[in-house]
Amino acid sequence: MRHELKIENRTLSYLDFGGTGRPLLALHGGMSEALAFTGLAAALGDGWRVIAPDQRGHGASDRAPDYRREGYVSDAVALLDHLGLDTPVPLLGYSLGGLNAYHLAAAHPDRIGALVGVDATVDIRIPDGPNWFDFLDGLPYTAPTREELLAAAGPAAAPFVADGLRPLPDGGGWRLAYHPQDMLDSIHACAGDHWDAWLASTCPALLVHGTRSQALTQPVADAMTARRPKTSYAPLDGDHFVPFTDPDGFHRAVGTFLAAL
Repeated sequence: MRHELKIENRTLSYLDFGGTGRPLLALHGGMSEALAFTGLAAALGDGWRVIAPDQRGHGASDRAPDYRREGYVSDAVALLDHLGLDTPVPLLGYSLGGLNAYHLAAAHPDRIGALVGVDATVDIRIPDGPNWFDFLDGLPYTAPTREELLAAAGPAAAPFVADGLRPLPDGGGWRLAYHPQDMLDSIHACAGDHWDAWLASTCPALLVHGTRSQALTQPVADAMTARRPKTSYAPLDGDHFVPFTDPDGFHRAVGTFLAAL
């Protein structure tokens, strides 16, 4: 069920998949939304109550003044407070959500009881020259028709943005699930060395890794597992999008880890 809370006159929308089990806070990746965890919630069943926000600037949540780690983390803490979750909860994050999860666990260790990072690296470098996210530059946020937005994204990016397109109120056209400039700002705000955040938390952790990922390379994944105590490793045969290309493997890895807590 979808709910919302207000944070400084800004709406943060979230999905509570329900159930009587333990709460699991799940943070989606960039240019995505909480609906990405529908399959995970179904796979975990009644044993877990998956709660997933549309992070700032994504999905049904409002745009925000900035997209730095501090803002993403403060939104997650506000959601935990809103839900009355005072005891430590397990936290899962994919890609951008994983980076945010590392920082949340480091800044608020008393709120996080376990950590699952899904193909989320700690060493983010944005090279000069062409990048995969270049299609965002100049991409319109709205258009009169869905087809025009897909055409503007181009054939390579269109399948990636298609699921998030939504109609504007009163038949006023269509919009993306995010503003392109916000996503560019968010991507650039991720750049840097995040080892300190990854190593700062001491709760049990799982690193789910697409072994052919270009975002999280094998040497970095090996080092993340070796350098952080109480960290398990779940390799899956796939690229950065392995939670969606191998959902069964992803759900199984997460379910096994959570069951052992």
